[in-house]
Amino acid sequence: MERILTGDRVTGKLHLGHYVGSLKKRVELQHRMETFLLLADVQALTTHFQDPDLVRRHLRLVALDYLAAGIDPEKAVLCVQSLIPEIAELTVFYSMFVTVSSLRHNPTTKSEAEQRGYDDLYYGFLGYPVSQAADITFCKATLVPVGDDQIPHIEQTRKIVRRFNSLYRPVFEEPRALVGDTSRLIGLDGNGKMSKSLGNGIELDASAEEVREKLKKAKTDPSRIRKDDPGHPGICPVFTYHEAFLAEEAPEIRESCERGSIGCTACKEKLAEGLNALLEPMRERRAHYGAKPAEVDEILQSGTARARGIGRETMREVREAMGIDYFGR
Repeated sequence: MERILTGDRVTGKLHLGHYVGSLKKRVELQHRMETFLLLADVQALTTHFQDPDLVRRHLRLVALDYLAAGIDPEKAVLCVQSLIPEIAELTVFYSMFVTVSSLRHNPTTKSEAEQRGYDDLYYGFLGYPVSQAADITFCKATLVPVGDDQIPHIEQTRKIVRRFNSLYRPVFEEPRALVGDTSRLIGLDGNGKMSKSLGNGIELDASAEEVREKLKKAKTDPSRIRKDDPGHPGICPVFTYHEAFLAEEAPEIRESCERGSIGCTACKEKLAEGLNALLEPMRERRAHYGAKPAEVDEILQSGTARARGIGRETMREVREAMGIDYFGR
């Protein structure tokens, strides 16, 4: 059975963009592959080091998002990054032979640095790909589900693995990227992808009324002034949601929009009904786990303990390969 490693930085609650981009696929994969879900609180600090309380607040909320979306703790291992010191240890060892130049030229790192206006990069931020390589390899994951923007990070991990195996001895298999649906859900404001930092999304814990209220404010076709004006679904953010969540009905919505026989208000109401039908089972599971915080903590502690056990065995092999297992332990 293939082993996959995936997860999220715990910087905020997850939204529909996360569900389309990764969560839906993770729920499917857990039945076919050994799945590790990492709550990446250390990596959250690469951009939120000044506010660790934010990370603390969101750790369990993201765990609830996972469970609500359908992650089964009997099938998937939910673990907390900072509580697995073997990841930090492996990060340090990798950092000894990864050049600063290669990190500076990582296109994903460069892009995020530009978005955040970083003129001078923090050590932890620059070394994010090294930390991610340790995340993937501490448990010897062979597959990593990612979006196309994360492929450079996976290639960096593959280079690190090749370098380690060449310097010392083969310990790791080169992980492969499992690229899913590369389409990204556009934000409600029509400005780029749905994003936690931009606040332009619908969170997975949104109530039925919150879904409707957010959709009422969503941008639509700017050229459509009156209800019966012919619309242009191709430039309407709301229509992209129909395609993502109501695929069977989307062709009919497109045709009605182009004819001007359905107004934006009715279109949004149809979408709200569809989204609430999707989210209702999640609300039920969230209510179940939300009422049992001790059970959620046990899931995280148990998963982290299992991950640590695997990490210790990996580090035993790493130290032995490097010749620094001084006392045979």
